[in-house]
Amino acid sequence: MKKTLYPFFILCMLSLSAQGKKFFESGNVQLKNPVEKINLRYTGDLPFVQVSINGKKYNFLFDTGAPTVISNAVYTELNLEKKYKAKIKDSQKNKQTQIFTELPEMVVDNVVFKNIGVVVMDFTVSELDCFKVDGILGANQMAKLFWRINYSENSLEATKDLSLFDLSAYDTVIPFDPKPQKTPVVIAKVLDKKMDLTFDTGFSGRMKMSESNYDIGKAAKSIKTYGTSSVGAYGAGKPIAGYIFKADEISLGNKSFANEIASTGNSNLIGNDFFKNFSFIMDWTNNKVYMKRIKNEAPKLESFGFGYRFVDSKPVVAFVFEEENFPLKVGDSIISINDVELDKLDKDGACHYFTNRVEKDFSTIEVKVKRDGNILDFRMSKKEYLK
Repeated sequence: MKKTLYPFFILCMLSLSAQGKKFFESGNVQLKNPVEKINLRYTGDLPFVQVSINGKKYNFLFDTGAPTVISNAVYTELNLEKKYKAKIKDSQKNKQTQIFTELPEMVVDNVVFKNIGVVVMDFTVSELDCFKVDGILGANQMAKLFWRINYSENSLEATKDLSLFDLSAYDTVIPFDPKPQKTPVVIAKVLDKKMDLTFDTGFSGRMKMSESNYDIGKAAKSIKTYGTSSVGAYGAGKPIAGYIFKADEISLGNKSFANEIASTGNSNLIGNDFFKNFSFIMDWTNNKVYMKRIKNEAPKLESFGFGYRFVDSKPVVAFVFEEENFPLKVGDSIISINDVELDKLDKDGACHYFTNRVEKDFSTIEVKVKRDGNILDFRMSKKEYLK
């Protein structure tokens, strides 16, 4: 597998207190057929579905790491009633007070959900705005059905009867513990230590562990990093020192996976760069994930050694590998990459290059940055790390 590191993963995992548990039990679902095939669009390492509310089409992220969410715009258009307000914490430990309401009906192809509890959120302030996201079809809504997902085929199926999915070839079985909002948490053994990982289809990365949960000295290989490597629902976290490392073995459920690559950060997550090698079934009745491998690609880390995000439509270096004499620094303003001007973009232009990285298909790039009032030019080559 040829994997280029873009350290900025869209992450909308929302943490709620126990008071939301009853709220997220609400609602019911109706299916036209025993097994419903649902539209799925897997792009930018994230899964999206088209939903209909009051006859209008919307783009929703299919995200096991979050409860169901609607945008402020949808909330206003529908003139919904506020049920209550509560503080929510995102993956980067940022907190905001949000409105909780109930959505009378959402139609996803031939699947009709009624009276689902939802959170209201402003998507225009995060990178999700570049994906034109109107909401999140989240775990509390998913938990009412069994789901079979296969990213490589853009396939998403739902049923009320698990026996309609043939489990015989799904030899990896991972138990999970659902949070109050139904987000699934699995137990992994990493570097000889057990830890909880949120099973998160809203996370485009592979595996991330918080700094307090590992002994990097036990890693087969590692590289030091510095910066902000993920983005939460309310923005990026503070720059921190960390590692990307290769573990001889990581255990999940009844299986072990050799030579896995993981990173450290503010959250414990497993995401789409791992899931895309499997067809997997989500079962909230028995609290299990069933997985069948469909690709045998080993994880491989190729990178220019830095990542950047757009702040006020301007690209800024926000993550670097701490190699000796590495030329870029966190905070450098990127003027251009391969003569593509990036420092005078409007919002649409910034979104275009956020989702279509200039450097994606190159092995060597020319980077022009501004630092302390000086213009600096660097030639950088993509390298394979952790070989």
